[in-house]
Amino acid sequence: MIRILLVDDHPSVGEGTKTMIEQDCEMKVSVVLSAVEALDIVQIEQFDLILCDLNMPGISGLELTKRLIQQDPERKVIIYSGYEIGSHFNLLIESGVSGFISKTVSREQLHNAIRCVMRGDTVIPISLLKQLRRHEITIGRAEVAIEDVSINEKEQIILNEVATGISNKELAVMLHVSQRNVEYQLSRIFEKLNVRSRSEAIKEAQRLGIIRSEQF
Repeated sequence: MIRILLVDDHPSVGEGTKTMIEQDCEMKVSVVLSAVEALDIVQIEQFDLILCDLNMPGISGLELTKRLIQQDPERKVIIYSGYEIGSHFNLLIESGVSGFISKTVSREQLHNAIRCVMRGDTVIPISLLKQLRRHEITIGRAEVAIEDVSINEKEQIILNEVATGISNKELAVMLHVSQRNVEYQLSRIFEKLNVRSRSEAIKEAQRLGIIRSEQF
């Protein structure tokens, strides 16, 4: 029996996906509606694979993936999303994710993806595979040049505020957007700068002259 934990903040989607997966009698699915619930349940139950939505309130699918794999480097996580994930791709690969699959796939494709990952294979759509930065992932982060970075005005404002130490919640209020939107925009900035954290983003933005060094 393949024990699967499905993390999706939309109850109807979660139950629909559970029903579809369990049409294979060798698969059993437990559904939770948030990353917090997922982090709690993995402490008391064992799962062979975790199917995780990317865009969730609070702790995002990207952050959840990082935490799950930090806890157990052998953990298998598939990102299961209805949104474009290209901007998160390299960060997810570096976090140790085992694969990606769209919520629009057929039952057969979903079952095949699960079985592939259980065999130790990685499931990556061809369109995303082309984005894989093999050089950077295998030998470390390459230094980017200012001409290679396309930071727009809004992203520069976000970087300036991040340099002051503002929280994501405070930034969301200031920009009149949701906290999820802020997390998404920060992920895009990290991707553009080829960094993994706020502190790295600040240092890289300083090096490139995007923000002034005296701000922090």
